Order: sequence, then structure tokens, then C-alpha cells
Amino acid sequence: MRPTRWHASIIARRHIDPPASVSTLPVRQNRIMYQRVVRRARGLPPIAVDAGLVVVALVAQLAPFVSGGRDWPIAAYVICVAVSVPVIWRRRAPFAVLMVSELAAAAYTFVPDGPRQPLWYGALIAMFTVAAQAPRWQRVSAVVVIAWGAFILTGSFETAARGALLWTTAYAMGRAWANRQEYVRMLQERARHLERERELEAERERSRIARNMHDILAHAVSITIAQAEAGPVAMKHGPARTEAAFEAIATAGRDAMAQVRRILGVLDAGGESARTPQPTLAGIPGLVDTVSRVGSTSVTLIVCGRPGTVTPEAEVAAYRIVQEALTNVLKHAGAETVTVTLDWRDGELVITVADDGRGPQTDGRGQGLVGMRERAASCGGSASVGPLPGGRGFQVQARLPDAAAEVAR
Repeated sequence: MRPTRWHASIIARRHIDPPASVSTLPVRQNRIMYQRVVRRARGLPPIAVDAGLVVVALVAQLAPFVSGGRDWPIAAYVICVAVSVPVIWRRRAPFAVLMVSELAAAAYTFVPDGPRQPLWYGALIAMFTVAAQAPRWQRVSAVVVIAWGAFILTGSFETAARGALLWTTAYAMGRAWANRQEYVRMLQERARHLERERELEAERERSRIARNMHDILAHAVSITIAQAEAGPVAMKHGPARTEAAFEAIATAGRDAMAQVRRILGVLDAGGESARTPQPTLAGIPGLVDTVSRVGSTSVTLIVCGRPGTVTPEAEVAAYRIVQEALTNVLKHAGAETVTVTLDWRDGELVITVADDGRGPQTDGRGQGLVGMRERAASCGGSASVGPLPGGRGFQVQARLPDAAAEVAR
């Protein structure tokens, strides 16, 4: 295909026209420079800013004296200074500064042969400050005083209208500045609130990971220790018992590794791999079967009532509570029999893990026991631990709300 004149013009334009990134480079540099100047200006002390405003207002106010080329009355100079200098106190007493500046400006009308002053810059700055910082009653008072002064002391309607426009503009700019500052304050407050929420969410996530890691590793290690301690006994009963013991150790290790990988997946960029899949109520029979094959402890699962539905978070909590209770049985109880009961009644799931052992040798504030209570509370339920009546045995009981019952309420 031969290149046409249209193709040649496109090729030539590509070689001649600068790329967009190069053409916008000066604009970007100017924007960066402007942002630097604004940041430095905001970093100045307030007294320095107000002093600079006084100097600017005073220079502008005295400009007509220089351009006139003659000697002016001393009173004219004094009044110009009296209008401008009070601006340095505008942050402390804006309404008082405005009144002083206005009275000085009004007194200028009684000075004979003074140079004409087009604007009273100090008074305009004071009006801006009143509109931006003063309470409502001071703002209303300032508007009323300025309005009456404009129509009483001015000599013509045109002058009064021009003055009213200037004062209205200064007041409107002050209110706009105040609204912008309030908007910025609200954004900063919202940003602080969101940052605090992120910190709390991260802290909750760390606590969740810590609880899961504790439950998983404690359960797997307890099974491994129980099987290792029963190894010599299993060897006396033949290779089959020994193989079963090693298989239970391997199964517990693989299961722990898989769950740890899912939990640590929350640290990935996506963060969802740690949440799916999670253990559910359907995994409790397998958990009970695994523990029942460890050592000499007999574990029985009983399901009562008509099974309902609980939230996914409650299913995870139920599984972890049963897992932690069975882990404590293997580590501390020395029990011979354990009964795990899932009782669906009165719009809730009541989980009970009872054994005939001596229970954990703690005051009920161990990490695992505290984790049970926290898991149940996070789902709107509760958990309690303690010895059985009569002192023989230990019981963990958790109550988790039924999802359908929660919706009905």
C-alpha cells in the first residue's frame, strides 16, 4: 500500500507537534510552585500575616498623599494611620477593630483640604474579618451600622451605592471564607474519623487473626501431643494402631496448615482469601470424630431440636468454640468422656461441651476462654464456662442467636 498525501501529513505532524506531556509541563510546574507558595503562606504566624496586611493597607491609604504633590494636613495622615493600624488586632476583636476603623474613616470628612480617599482598605479588611469570624449579632450590628453610615455621611446616592457594593462584597467574601473553613474542618474531622475507623478495623482484624491462629494451632498441637504420648501404647497393640496414630498426627497437621494459609491470606492485597472458605456447623461432626480418635477420650455429638439457620459469622464462632473447648479437654481436663450438644431451641443455638475431667487449671481468664466469649459476643450471643454441679466435670456453654429469629425481632 503506497502512502497517500493524508498519511504523509499525519506522519509529519507526529514529528513536528510536541507530545501532550511536554506541552503541559510548564502548567504543571506553575501549579507546583503555586502550591509551595500557598503552603509557605499558611505556615506564617498569624501576627506576621496581620502585620503585612497593615503595611499593605497603610501604603495604599497613603498613596494619594504622594501623588498630590503638596503639603497635606497632619490630621489627614493621622486618620489614615488610625484606619489601617487597628487591623493588626482583627483576630482578637474584629467587631471593635471595625468600629474604630469606621469612626476614623467617618472623621476624615471633617478634615479640610485632605486628599480624596477612594477606598478605606483597613475598614474593608475589618469587615471581611467580622463576616468570617464574629458571632451573628456582631455581624448583624456591623451591617446595620455600615448601612446607616453609608447613607448618612455620603454626599450622593451614587457614592452611597458604590460604598454599599464594596461593603457587601467584603462581607460576602468573609462569609464565603467562613463557609469554606467550616467545610474544610468537616472534611478533616471526617478524615480523622475514617482514619480511626481504619485503625479500629485493623485492630479487630489482628485480634481475629490472633484468635484463629490460637485456636487452630492449639488444637493441632494438642492432638499431636496426645497421639505422641499414646504412641508407646499404640505400638504394643500392633502396627494398625500405630499407623492410625501417625495418620491422625498428619491429618491434624495438614488441616492446621490449610487453615493457617487461609487466615494469613488476609494479609494479601485482596484480603478475601482468608475469609472463604471458613469452617461451618457442618464441620463440627468431623471435628468431633477427629478428637474421638485421639487417645482414650470418648467424644459424643448430640443434635437436638429442629436445625435452624445462623449467620456465617455465627457458624465460624460455633466451630471455633467447640474446637477450643475440645482442645482444652485434651490439654487440661484428663477426661474420659466428652459430650458436645447442639441444641436448637427458643430461636437460638445452644452449644454445650461437657466433660467429666477436672477442667482447665485457670481462673477463667485464659486466652482461649476469653476468645470464646469474644466470638460469641461478636455474633450477638454469649458464652459461659465453669465446673459442673457437684464439682465433677467442666462445661462450656455458648448461646448464638438464630438468624431467622433475629430478623423477626
